[in-house]
Amino acid sequence: MRTLGLIGGMSWESTVPYYRRINEAVRERLGGLHSARLILFSVDFDAVERLQRAGHWDAAGALLAQAAVALQGAGAEGLVICTNTMHKVAEQVQAAVSIPLLHIADPTAAAVKAAGLSNVGLLGTRFTMEQAFYRARLQARHGLAVQVPEEAERARVHAIIYEELCRGVVREPSRQVYREVIAGLVARGAQAVILGCTEIALLVGPEDAPVPLFDTTALHADAAAAWSLQG
Repeated sequence: MRTLGLIGGMSWESTVPYYRRINEAVRERLGGLHSARLILFSVDFDAVERLQRAGHWDAAGALLAQAAVALQGAGAEGLVICTNTMHKVAEQVQAAVSIPLLHIADPTAAAVKAAGLSNVGLLGTRFTMEQAFYRARLQARHGLAVQVPEEAERARVHAIIYEELCRGVVREPSRQVYREVIAGLVARGAQAVILGCTEIALLVGPEDAPVPLFDTTALHADAAAAWSLQG
């Protein structure tokens, strides 16, 4: 089994499911009392969010790169960034270390394609929905057509993530907002919707959508566990 380094805390609400799901996958595969070989570096999300909001992505990338270097030094053989948004600095993080970074978009796209689908809606922070770093990887590397909500909807989706889900708050009115946004994406032709923020699965599930939902947290954690077990 290979040792995984997790860069978490963005927010810690979604890092907890990573830890749980990776360990569950290892136990299911190996049985008995087996658990995953994990090293966690949990950052202070307040510092990261301030850099995001200010557009200081190089500084945010440097912060995560430092975490990656520390994890490699502690014995990690592969890295997982436990958030979609901060994959904006994935190349900067990868450049800082000699061990592989397992990108969250790749297992997500693989699951979409395995389901025979090609046109997806994307929910996430406004950075993930509006900037090219995530959509471009889905489109150019995996051949998926990607749709995002309208501008006003993107603002509401983003606000619910930062003002509620990252603080552990789950509200029924916000669930209804997401249901309506998902319905809008489907009306515009989306065959499925990617939950492209690791907190969104805390709010909505399969019962909230007329099409399949692809939970990036679960897919990324499962792929990380499988990579670890290959060793």
